[in-house]
Amino acid sequence: MKILAIETSCDETALSILEIEGDKQSPVFRILADETHSQIALHAEFGGVFPTLAKREHAKNIPVILEKVLKDAKLFESGETEFDTEKMNSILEREPELLATISSFLRNTKKPEIDHIVVTSGPGLEPTLWIGIMFARALSLAWNIRVTPVNHMEGHLLSVLIDSTQEEDKTINLTEIQFPVLGVLISGGHTEFVVIEKIGSYKKIGQTVDDAVGEAFDKVARILDLPYPGGPKISKLALEGKKNELVKLPRPMIATPDYNLSFSGLKTAVLYLSKKLQEQNLWNEETKQDIAREFEHACAEVLTSKAKKAIKEFDIQSLVIGGGVAANTHIRNEFSKLGIPLLLPKHKLATDNSIMIAIAGYFEISQGKESYLYGTEKTPDEIKANGNWSVDA
Repeated sequence: MKILAIETSCDETALSILEIEGDKQSPVFRILADETHSQIALHAEFGGVFPTLAKREHAKNIPVILEKVLKDAKLFESGETEFDTEKMNSILEREPELLATISSFLRNTKKPEIDHIVVTSGPGLEPTLWIGIMFARALSLAWNIRVTPVNHMEGHLLSVLIDSTQEEDKTINLTEIQFPVLGVLISGGHTEFVVIEKIGSYKKIGQTVDDAVGEAFDKVARILDLPYPGGPKISKLALEGKKNELVKLPRPMIATPDYNLSFSGLKTAVLYLSKKLQEQNLWNEETKQDIAREFEHACAEVLTSKAKKAIKEFDIQSLVIGGGVAANTHIRNEFSKLGIPLLLPKHKLATDNSIMIAIAGYFEISQGKESYLYGTEKTPDEIKANGNWSVDA
């Protein structure tokens, strides 16, 4: 099976083509092509992602990236393709720029040897999600290929199943994973604890009640005069930090009996502490390093404390950490001390990417989840952008 995966949930336009062989318990994922266009530089001046700009960039870049991944996978062939122009216009009527670009490309490109299309349809920024979804609909119509919607957070949970290097692609045999698994999703938009009984069976047991941990990293970075995105900058600064009696931060909700979290108050505590140190003429590079260290330690302590409790209550046998903050070295190290097998994505697969969407999509397909074909007499519109789509819905 060859799968084309599309990811546009935030500020990365990502497409990949994976070939999957083997059975459901030991599938082998081979990456034929993978391309990601990041918009970080464009959004840096706003201190975060500007949705309207992100949507425009997705629409501009996604046809170009499609051509590149088809060529990289050696699936591109020039030639004429006929499709229903009226239906294509209907699918892309709200995106005339995308319509013009993709229609021209598809008419002059033969249908590639792709068996299925999968696309992120939530959670995320709905304006950007719609670009990927409409693009998938257009490809389905032109190529007569079925489309399956994929949950972005399921993608993060399953991103640990592949270890991709330049030399080879390795996969983890599912029979070697001990269930139940505790999934810890930590990113700029989400912080969640999910119990995984088996692939496809998820139960969310806790989440942030305000800011996600990655969002808190970005906000603290702004307080410390660090550029966006703040996570990597905080981590680098924290490496130079030391334990400082003047730099103390709270561990919000660490003792609550549930599995919910809060990071907004922690961010506010950093703000008040920085103002206090400035008033005392103690604001310097060393103090910033100490604050970054203390903030990073506070986040890790709250996350691992909750995880440790869940491991005991739900008889957890393995841990999976997913999302952009999973790339944080200190947080990885603290989770590795919990005494059970820990599965981590490679740094490339920790941030948003389409490889993880292809993996999640494969399991959706193999488990018989509903897919859609755009080109039938009645064009379906069931695949919609759902910015709040929960992984256990």
